[in-house]
Amino acid sequence: MARQPELVAEPSRQSELIAELWFNYSATKLDYFLYCHNIFFLFLIFSIFPYYYLFLEIFFYNSIKPYKIQPKVKLSLFDTLRCYKSVMRMFFFIVGPLQLVSYPSVKMIGIRTSLSLPSLWEIIVQLGVYFIIEDYTNYWIHRFLHCKWGYEKIHKVHHEYTAPVGFAAPYEHWVEILILGIPSFLGPAITPGHMITFWLWIGLRQIEAIETHSGYDFPWTPTKYIPFYGGADYVAEMLGNHSVDAELLGNHSGVDELLGNNSEKLRMKKLEELGQKSKDVIQRKKLLHMACDPRTTPAIEVRLVKDLIN
Repeated sequence: MARQPELVAEPSRQSELIAELWFNYSATKLDYFLYCHNIFFLFLIFSIFPYYYLFLEIFFYNSIKPYKIQPKVKLSLFDTLRCYKSVMRMFFFIVGPLQLVSYPSVKMIGIRTSLSLPSLWEIIVQLGVYFIIEDYTNYWIHRFLHCKWGYEKIHKVHHEYTAPVGFAAPYEHWVEILILGIPSFLGPAITPGHMITFWLWIGLRQIEAIETHSGYDFPWTPTKYIPFYGGADYVAEMLGNHSVDAELLGNHSGVDELLGNNSEKLRMKKLEELGQKSKDVIQRKKLLHMACDPRTTPAIEVRLVKDLIN
């Protein structure tokens, strides 16, 4: 009996077209050149996406003001452009050269440029894994950077802009840029995919960083629909914390929830501590005022009150 041929699902016309476009573009180019596209993508993303928020601030400020996380704080245009210049300088002298020399590691982990192209679901699943790995790893690195040595020597540069602004997302010490490259690279190293997926990952990760540092919590932001995602409000709370013992350290509130650093619980705890400290200060001031007024406090009680305060 003759063996029946196996039925193979034919690729759609659209996927064939995409594969043909990719082949025509990549066939005559070195893999190294394709990898270095990331330099162009990073430059383009940080030169365009933050201007979206700047454009809204300049021309539609009254309309978007209700969504501003810190409405009383506004950076001048000069400070915003100064931040952009600093970031671009870091790109040219640190990020760009790092991309140029890191290709062997990309080749080693198996990121491919050949056909066939990954399916849409494969790309979505891999990007999801990359985001989870990056955020969890970033949490622990961020925690190290908030220890006394890490904060004073490295991380405090990132906190110079306490008012969040999209341009300040990569505004960091050059050592921090190198360190935070590890979480971004770890996901593709564990589950390597196609170069297109790698491009999307690098691009989306930077867009996410710009959005979370934008200072605005827009209801139409796509990231608001990601479960356990902290977003711009979450990052603004971290940026305003200049202490070495900051406890909100991830981009996704789920990581902080998992590790007992729930944002809402911490906020209430901090408010209670602040309220108690304020009450103590007011009480101490009242006692000191009484102690310094001889008309209301006998001399013997003055000494007792001062001893109590000290």
